[in-house]
Amino acid sequence: MSISVLGAGAFGTALAISMSRDARPVTLWARDLADMATARENTRRLPGFTFPERLIVTGDLTQAAQADIILLATPMQSLAGFLTDYATLLDGKTLVACCKGVDLKSGLGPAEIIRTTCPGATPAILSGPSFAVDIAAGLPTALTLAAHDGTALQTALSTSNLRLYRSDDLVGVEIGGALKNVVAIACGITLGAGLGESAHAALMTRGFAEMQRFALSRGARRDTLSGLSGLGDLALTCSSEKSRNFTYGLALGRGDDLPQGTTVEGKATAKAVSNHAQKTGLDMPIADMVVAVLDKHLTIKEAADMLLTRPLKEE
Repeated sequence: MSISVLGAGAFGTALAISMSRDARPVTLWARDLADMATARENTRRLPGFTFPERLIVTGDLTQAAQADIILLATPMQSLAGFLTDYATLLDGKTLVACCKGVDLKSGLGPAEIIRTTCPGATPAILSGPSFAVDIAAGLPTALTLAAHDGTALQTALSTSNLRLYRSDDLVGVEIGGALKNVVAIACGITLGAGLGESAHAALMTRGFAEMQRFALSRGARRDTLSGLSGLGDLALTCSSEKSRNFTYGLALGRGDDLPQGTTVEGKATAKAVSNHAQKTGLDMPIADMVVAVLDKHLTIKEAADMLLTRPLKEE
């Protein structure tokens, strides 16, 4: 089956490199080609990784949309608009969302956005603990592929360094990938503010409980959150400065200048989750704290005090 990756950010480029390395043609579409086609490298988003010979780079979306399987590597907050604009080209295809988050405007995850905008398409989600540089370098990486009948898709997308585990819980997989970014911002704030490793571990653990609570309220299975797309991604993202969300939180906690020009999906996701929680009465204190800090309604100290003075309860 032919494969296209739509979106030439670091992650989309890394997936295209990995999937074309095994002697199969893959098309990478970019809105702005810059010098990628001639340089055979994404010097702006993922420098240092030469494109394999079988990787085709194009700015022609009609050409890229001819593939049987299309990986959507656009930013989460742009996904709905992108699919609405190009629904005619993409409807009827297998669309694999590779972005992580909750749409701020609609409160939907990527699978539901695909169903809404392209009702004839087959939605799938690719998520899990991964950094673009590791995938592009050929380092071993394991991800979860969520689809209602994903056996053939699992085979088509697996590579020599990319091991995919199959799930049919699309809701659980997309929520795990979305909410771990919120917790990563909170963990970065904690360490950046000098609150210590013990507080970091506690926040990550309570963040995992919050992720499960939100996922179960949306109909996900609890065991999905204990897998690669939940706990696995949480452990990676909350502990490494390769994580944009964690690094953003670190800068917030330290009072440093915030990173510019990078996508920090956890910011919008935190607001979408907090909005949903307020409407439904769901208890999401970490998401609420992140939003309050981002909106400057609370200082870091006030946010920490808010979490520490919550009523005592069973774990």
